[in-house]
Amino acid sequence: MLKRPSVIAGVSLVVLAAGLAGSPALTQEGSAPVARYTMDAGTTSGMMAMGAGGGGGGIGAALGLLGGGGNQVAHELVLRLGSSRAPEGAPKADHFLPAGARLGTSVPLETPQRGQSAPRDDTPAQPGQAQLPQGRLLLFWGCGEHAGPGQPVVIDFSRLARGEVPPGLYAQSLNLPDDWNVSAGNSKTFGDWPNGRDAKPVPADASLLGAHRVVSTYAPEIAFTLADDFMPPLQASGRELPSGAVALSWGALPKATGYYAWGIGAGADSGNSRDMVWWTSSSTQQFGGPMSDWISPSTAARLVQAGTVMAPSQTSCTVPAEVRAAGGPMLMTQLYAYGSQADFAYPPRPANARTPWKPEWIARVRFRRIP
Repeated sequence: MLKRPSVIAGVSLVVLAAGLAGSPALTQEGSAPVARYTMDAGTTSGMMAMGAGGGGGGIGAALGLLGGGGNQVAHELVLRLGSSRAPEGAPKADHFLPAGARLGTSVPLETPQRGQSAPRDDTPAQPGQAQLPQGRLLLFWGCGEHAGPGQPVVIDFSRLARGEVPPGLYAQSLNLPDDWNVSAGNSKTFGDWPNGRDAKPVPADASLLGAHRVVSTYAPEIAFTLADDFMPPLQASGRELPSGAVALSWGALPKATGYYAWGIGAGADSGNSRDMVWWTSSSTQQFGGPMSDWISPSTAARLVQAGTVMAPSQTSCTVPAEVRAAGGPMLMTQLYAYGSQADFAYPPRPANARTPWKPEWIARVRFRRIP
């Protein structure tokens, strides 16, 4: 129901515009390391749906999916290696894992093949050839039984496609994380997993505890030992209030650094288009940004202070009645829990910040929990 081309195209335009601020480049004291490695680990269990009453177990049963769908828990693992060196021979890299990961002795980090650019199409566009997206996006934010003043902010997709951005739309989207990242674009040689060569699923009973080692033909050997593991399942529930609002609650997770909820739904048809509703738990008007990504504890702390992310001590949030009413008979909602981070480097950072430091490699491991 939510996958109408005009609606999805419009949302893509808004997300693209919100992302124009870009991801800040890696900054490092002293000289940049030869190699940078990131390991992002997540616990997942699928999307929950808030039904509008009726059969099928009602709102409580639907919201129960947020808590992990019973005992159904899955894990995600994203590995990225970037180096300033060219490979010795063919690019090759492997991450050797502890036995508890249940992924074999190692997984290969594949270097993407640099393909040829797609041929240019210089054919002039004909009038009417490109159809502008139709429909509107209604933006809500904040936890509470009713939406606050100034809501919803209405975005007309066709006007946005013409570059007519509502004034102040992204005024509250400045508190973005400054976490560094590894990509093919900022590395001379790059490798990642999962990839086309190996994309095996991570077993539900996998553990990352123990020794890890990354060996490649284009970077120094990277070795570290993890004392943190995948985050546990998030037990959540929902209760429909007489006003039509939905009260969400969840059990606090150990080592969680903050929580963030969002919901999306499609309202009634209006001509050939459909209104879409987007709600976030942020206490201020927020849209776009990297909230669906892994977020470091320091960034989470800043976002909690800004009101964008809910504090780790918070265990409830009410979806306003107006969101539920505008979102139609099915409003899909997700709750993110951001977790701990482990940082490694060789040689280690000196205790005295004034001591010159030139690491050969740095590595970062982040954790999150999403439904």
